[in-house]
Amino acid sequence: MEIRTGDRINTLAGARQRTLLAVLLVDSGRPLPVEQLYNHLWGEAPPPTVGNSLQAHVYRLRRTLQQISDPATGPRLLTRPSGYVLELNEATVDVDIFHQSITRARSLMRRDPIAAHSLFEEALSLWQGDPLQDVIQGPTCRSVALQLKEEYLTAMEDKLSLGIDIADPVRTIGELKRMSMAHPWRERITELLMLALYRAGRQAEALETYNSARRRLVDELGIEPSVQLRERLQEILNQAT
Repeated sequence: MEIRTGDRINTLAGARQRTLLAVLLVDSGRPLPVEQLYNHLWGEAPPPTVGNSLQAHVYRLRRTLQQISDPATGPRLLTRPSGYVLELNEATVDVDIFHQSITRARSLMRRDPIAAHSLFEEALSLWQGDPLQDVIQGPTCRSVALQLKEEYLTAMEDKLSLGIDIADPVRTIGELKRMSMAHPWRERITELLMLALYRAGRQAEALETYNSARRRLVDELGIEPSVQLRERLQEILNQAT
């Protein structure tokens, strides 16, 4: 978690300060009840003075936001009868920019693949590691982190799919091999790697990629590859892709 104002990067000290900001950002614009914030920050064992503790964290976060941002355009942490709400005002959140970029990229994949590829790269460049890794992983933060990881991987797969046709084949193959090692159970990555190798004139490697994936699935999970992966294999064998 970090807050950027111009060229300056500001970090929040303390896991609960970062968690409070993260939870408010996830639901920005919607008041969060204090009971829900208690659960996010302290789990099932809140301190006896939990109300005062939450107020102290809110006060510190509000002061930090006021100190580092323009009062007219920066985010505002407001108190409501039911709890607290973070209004972004003119501030932006990386995850929102990521979602907007990949939505735009997917709308362009067929008619302008070069522009779509560029948008995917811009969106993916916002990532600096696992999401919400330095906050307390309560139920909301855990579910949001898992969702974001899946969205990241799907966007990466879409970018690499475009890259097979329009980008450097060697670079695309290298990225796919790295992704395949990190995520061995994602069959779409295996399929894209097979296709990229085949398109690069490396049919034997494409077939071995399939065979390795099949052995892993059969030996470790006791299942055969998906229909889509088997169909890609036949297309490569028939030189029809």
